[in-house]
Amino acid sequence: MRLALDVSAVPLRVAGAGRYVVELASRLPGAGVDTTLVARRDDVERWHAWSPDAAVVPLVPTGRLARLAAEAWRLGTTPTARAVDLWHGPHYTMPRRGTTPAVVTIHDLTFFTNPEWHESAKAVFFRQAIRFAAHHARVLICVSATTAAQLDEIVPDHAPVVIAPHGVDLERFSPEGDGDDARLAALGLGSAPGVLFVGTVEPRKGLDVLLRSFEMLGADFPGVELWLAGQAGWGLGPIEEALRTHRVRHRIRRLGYVDDDALPALMRRAAVVCYPSRGEGFGLPVLEALACGALVVTTSATVMEEVAGSAADLVPVGDEVALARALGEALTTDAATRSSRARVGRERATHFTWEASVAAHLRAYDEALGR
Repeated sequence: MRLALDVSAVPLRVAGAGRYVVELASRLPGAGVDTTLVARRDDVERWHAWSPDAAVVPLVPTGRLARLAAEAWRLGTTPTARAVDLWHGPHYTMPRRGTTPAVVTIHDLTFFTNPEWHESAKAVFFRQAIRFAAHHARVLICVSATTAAQLDEIVPDHAPVVIAPHGVDLERFSPEGDGDDARLAALGLGSAPGVLFVGTVEPRKGLDVLLRSFEMLGADFPGVELWLAGQAGWGLGPIEEALRTHRVRHRIRRLGYVDDDALPALMRRAAVVCYPSRGEGFGLPVLEALACGALVVTTSATVMEEVAGSAADLVPVGDEVALARALGEALTTDAATRSSRARVGRERATHFTWEASVAAHLRAYDEALGR
């Protein structure tokens, strides 16, 4: 099978959906797929490093608008597209011209259900892109059953769906690791216990709820810090104001984007990992934290509940009182219970591997080609 995988939307700082594309690109050649990575013109070197057995073709302009226009109207008619059996758009979109069959990944439907969580222009664009892909792709890949169910409701007349959950690197994200002290010290962290949040800072992540909950915990847990790991997204004004006026702001550590080596160390060392997101397509930080044996608090009635099952403590979306209570309980968990919970979380994480995700993608590709 000859496959073109469009990797042009992956930013320089990889997170979330970008991590998915990197894992897919690095593993497909080893699964017997003749893989061509369609990259931005300024972004060839790292793809060669991540996927040395794939061909990398720098066809895509660097700017966002130029990139999206090139994908829609030019890439599908290039010699690269004509030379492969299948085109995979891993981020909602696909070429609108050309005859190469396409598979498209749909991460979530929040552009429809909660457009206020996104920049307005992006919400409009991706609603159109999802509808186009739903009607023109050979197969759609959904990263969770939650996303697949929402797709059925919002665009019921869609192409066939294959559900392919994300995975986790169980060697890198593990309960044991070397050099954690040095990595945390490099981030400016000492021995104080921490409540860890990992995620791009944007409205849907629920960081505003976490900040209010942490304020409630302040008096009862005077030695606990809040560790905020993740790059800046959009809609930062209210969060910046909440951080500036927070009653215990001296105990909030803003770590920014954390590299791949430091992230597992943070999750292993945190007293509890909190992911209070209002909605996601998958919620990869929850899975990674469980793999590290961390206590996890996240939101119920979301995809995070699908991923975590009973291995995490679940609280209603937006309920800062319930979140504060759950965090307090996690912070006072005894060692024996913590150890037992760590085993449960680790076992849950073993059900999600990148190998299984790749296998599901291969089934989607075969279905798209009528095999």
